[in-house]
Amino acid sequence: MPAPAELSEFGAAAPFLRRSEQERLAAQTRPFDLKRDIFVPDEREEFVKATIVSRDGPTVTAHTEHGKVSRQRDRHRPGPKPSQWDRIRP
Repeated sequence: MPAPAELSEFGAAAPFLRRSEQERLAAQTRPFDLKRDIFVPDEREEFVKATIVSRDGPTVTAHTEHGKVSRQRDRHRPGPKPSQWDRIRP
């Protein structure tokens, strides 16, 4: 990480230019859990990472990174298996 003197020329924007070593390591070492982590639509950003808290039928409740609670319909749930007789044509 560059010395603080090098970043001082950027003024108030300096903390946003580069993350600290601890923040970068924490972001790299936390794996993405396919069963708990999802991306939900957001007003300010297009999508935000969220963690699933509960499932109620086809509805999923998740907490976003910004601290909001989002309720989304679970779109990845497979539908009913089609009957084998529906495919037979006379």
